[in-house]
Amino acid sequence: MDLTGLHLLLTYQCTLQCDHCFVFGGPWQEGTMSLDVIENILQQGKKLGTVNTIYFEGGEPFLYYPTLLRGVEMAYEMGYNVGLVSNGFWGISEEDAFRALSPMQGKVSMLSLSCDQYHWDNRFEEYIANIEKVAEELGINTGVITIAQPEAADAPKSSGTIPTGESQVMFRGRAAVELTDNVNLFPWDKFDSCPHEDFIDPGRIHIDPLGYLHICQGITIGNLLEKPLDQIWADYDAHTHPITSPMLKGGPSELARKYGAEHAEEYADACHLCFKVRESLRDKFPVELGPDQMYIEFD
Repeated sequence: MDLTGLHLLLTYQCTLQCDHCFVFGGPWQEGTMSLDVIENILQQGKKLGTVNTIYFEGGEPFLYYPTLLRGVEMAYEMGYNVGLVSNGFWGISEEDAFRALSPMQGKVSMLSLSCDQYHWDNRFEEYIANIEKVAEELGINTGVITIAQPEAADAPKSSGTIPTGESQVMFRGRAAVELTDNVNLFPWDKFDSCPHEDFIDPGRIHIDPLGYLHICQGITIGNLLEKPLDQIWADYDAHTHPITSPMLKGGPSELARKYGAEHAEEYADACHLCFKVRESLRDKFPVELGPDQMYIEFD
């Protein structure tokens, strides 16, 4: 079980408040990494010995550009492959895009750009086009992530890291609250496996600004500000973790059964049932199911 990628949620804050967001990202969210925390994470990744890729995500990481830039530089100097995920709000013109990306030339190997109908303004398509053009000139690979509208059942499903191109909504986070009213629902006991995450050998994990390690957004396995990454990873066992253990046996429906969670009879997908069950279990598992930014709307 080798951990090869760390995805740093640089901030929970975002310029947008998209209905499909996993983490309730928005302008009023709280939590941003300091450079000290970033450096600590990068050093712990090196100590683990298997991590070779660092992604900076959010929220929107370009909101804190000086911190992001120095984080990219530190990761590159330590020998990591570096990737970024952004909504591209900063690509107002080609000149703006160049000023943002040129200091990262040769240091960033992949820039994933989020652009779909959930964004509040069609100008984002222009911004993304500006960024793609400049990134090509600088030799930075780009890909555009597009999440389909909830009724688009024929869109490709995703597993693990969201791929470039179009893929279906996963009804977790804000999507489980905002996007389930007009979609097909299915019996809760149909969801007897997790179709998106490999809890036993995930390959990559997310680390949020508070130090929590997320095996899936909102399911934590420790906090590296309190315990070293190598120790957390050595101690983690998906078969004994109180949330992943029942998920391995029978998916979100087994998680509901094991703890007697109250639930509706029908859900949009496995993530929808899982999120709602976890939401009801947070008092029972305050450490494993947090932080609030993964479950609560900040306004």
